[in-house]
Amino acid sequence: MRKKLVLFLVILSMFALMACSAESGSTDDEKSDIEVVSEMEGDVRVALAGFQLEDGIDPITGVENKGLETFIEEEFQPRYPNIKVSLTQVPWENAQAKQTAMLQSGDADVLYTGGAFATQWYQQGLLKELDELIEGDADFDSSIYLEGVWENSYSTKSPDKSAHFGIPAILGRRVTVYDKELFDQWGVEYLSENPTPEEILEKAKQMTGKNPETGEQNYGVWWDGKSLNLSTFVALTHAFGVTGGEGTLDDPKNIEWNLNSPEMVETFEWLVEASQYPPSDFLNTLGNENFGLESNNIAIYLDGTGASTMGEIKSTGDSSLLERFVPVLNLGPNGEGWVATDPFVMAKDAQDVEASWEVLKFLTGYEAQKHNYENFTYTPTLADADFVTDDDIYMKKAAEIAEVTSATLMDEANPFFGSEMAPAVNGFISKAHNGNAPDIQSYLDDLQKRAEKWSANQ
Repeated sequence: MRKKLVLFLVILSMFALMACSAESGSTDDEKSDIEVVSEMEGDVRVALAGFQLEDGIDPITGVENKGLETFIEEEFQPRYPNIKVSLTQVPWENAQAKQTAMLQSGDADVLYTGGAFATQWYQQGLLKELDELIEGDADFDSSIYLEGVWENSYSTKSPDKSAHFGIPAILGRRVTVYDKELFDQWGVEYLSENPTPEEILEKAKQMTGKNPETGEQNYGVWWDGKSLNLSTFVALTHAFGVTGGEGTLDDPKNIEWNLNSPEMVETFEWLVEASQYPPSDFLNTLGNENFGLESNNIAIYLDGTGASTMGEIKSTGDSSLLERFVPVLNLGPNGEGWVATDPFVMAKDAQDVEASWEVLKFLTGYEAQKHNYENFTYTPTLADADFVTDDDIYMKKAAEIAEVTSATLMDEANPFFGSEMAPAVNGFISKAHNGNAPDIQSYLDDLQKRAEKWSANQ
């Protein structure tokens, strides 16, 4: 009996070793299936704003994710075994200053960064135009990207749209989301698929106050009242037909500003009324912590991402919140809004242009965008992002918005917009919420004069 037991354990151990060997072999087989794309040699230094480089655990969902270092090792190196990639992480908090210094000192070849930063670097002559590389590469297909992003983004194209200096890698998600449960409790008709600013106001007003069923305080709308990029304001300018003026950012001295127009007055009038319906903490980018969750008390979220809801679903496996928090288009006449586009760019004096192009191209391609979505839920810039899960309704709606949105002078790529308009608009919203809204026409006349003075000094 003892001999039989020993024999059984030996056989069992052999099966276990065979299983382990098979598992190990399957991993090796997967890696060996990746064909070498090029034997090109080179060293490429990549500086990334905010990217996670090492493997870790998602703090919201508790799910393990692979960092970029592992992705490069598993997916890029087998294809380009002789290109060495050196990665440097730069926190978003000081990304512009740090990456600007790296470009000026020649310490980076390829960079992932914010769209506004990239635009400014291009205008300063720090970035390489990519059109010659694009046209000379038969394997590069620009049609894989959302057409609206590829053709219209100031984050990747020169202000006169004549040259590409970046490849779109990650989109911001800015969609209107409403809480169907609160609408039901208040007896208010759901938002239309493409709600106007007037519809938002009307329904937000009806749902600000004590909930008729729960007795709890509800707020009709929320947006970021201290936004650096004024995403909601940008959506409103699309809705009210505000252009901001005529001209291009490559010739700021000759921009003919039109910031005190009747359409801009309408935009600010909307802000006055709408500022009465969020919780006061919206002035400090707070008060929305429970939106997308069971304990939510806000009816409409402007420029939402759906991140809280999708994080909860990923963590618990319960998708019921998708029925409650519904995304619709943004506020423009065709659903336009503010579409952030963060690109990869190349330093003008990259030490190895050909190798840098292969790295840049790979980090903006299908495999990289799939990795970024599956591990960090970054929004892809691809026209056919078939890896996006069926239940990710917020990301799909964001892609619809990106397809129809064009950049205007009312954009963070505009230096005057970021430095002067953002503080002016946020300051106005704060005063309006507290019942001290300035005279709108006078306020805009002053903004117009400041813009004209700014252009004269360029």
